Amino acid sequence: MMRSKRKALGQHFLHDQNIVRKILSLADIRPDETVVEIGPGHGALTRALSEPGSTVYAIELDRRLHGNLLKQFGGSPQVRIIQADALTYPFEDLPSPFAVVANLPYSISTPLLFRLLELRTHVSRMILMVQLEVARRIVAREGRREYSPLSIGVQYYSQPRLEFIVPRGCFRPKPRVDSAVLSLEVRRSPSVAVKDEAFFFRVVRAGFAHRRKSLRNALKDAGFPPEAVENALSAAAITTENPQRRAETLSIEAFARLADRLLELDRGRDKAHEGG
Repeated sequence: MMRSKRKALGQHFLHDQNIVRKILSLADIRPDETVVEIGPGHGALTRALSEPGSTVYAIELDRRLHGNLLKQFGGSPQVRIIQADALTYPFEDLPSPFAVVANLPYSISTPLLFRLLELRTHVSRMILMVQLEVARRIVAREGRREYSPLSIGVQYYSQPRLEFIVPRGCFRPKPRVDSAVLSLEVRRSPSVAVKDEAFFFRVVRAGFAHRRKSLRNALKDAGFPPEAVENALSAAAITTENPQRRAETLSIEAFARLADRLLELDRGRDKAHEGG
């Protein structure tokens, strides 16, 4: 779980052994299980992850750290040290399902998280350390200030839980912010059924694009036809009690109803144009 010192990637070394033990307990690695560790750094957690008899694939981008890891684990049949970029590495080629343990670099935590969620059919569970602010956004529910497209995107594909906070003093060099460890149980099917995932997320992003605006105005500003927006909001029973509702008040289920209705109206309009 240790990280490279390269500030460009927002990486830091975890040195608190109590936190390491808590991560191991949470990961609950079983004998013969395959584990993917992203960012092994100096290998303290790597060794512990392999002790139950599991096979650990340790992905490290930093060439110097990769070389040091090879010296430590080159003779171990249970640890595979791989020098690669986790954003592009073909995880789908590894034996699956596998558990993921990772300390996501601050600067690429969101794209790397969604890269892992894209591979969800290969992943059994994930134990991830991220910036505390990001962790709170990931687990936030509707009505909370932290609720965002990130919340919806992650919760659509998984069940995230904030397990514990990691103070900044547990790292070297010491970062400017605290971190948190999340556990994510990957869903076998999305949390809600939608007719078109890409369209659903387009509606979500549009709704949050201008947080201070009402949902109807945010959608109109994003290019959705005003009449379709009004009809969809009404049909999905979203603005019945409050015409000025904002995106952060909508549950994932409400966004799904809204997106499906907007999609129906959008397709209906296209057919009308073709008929004309």
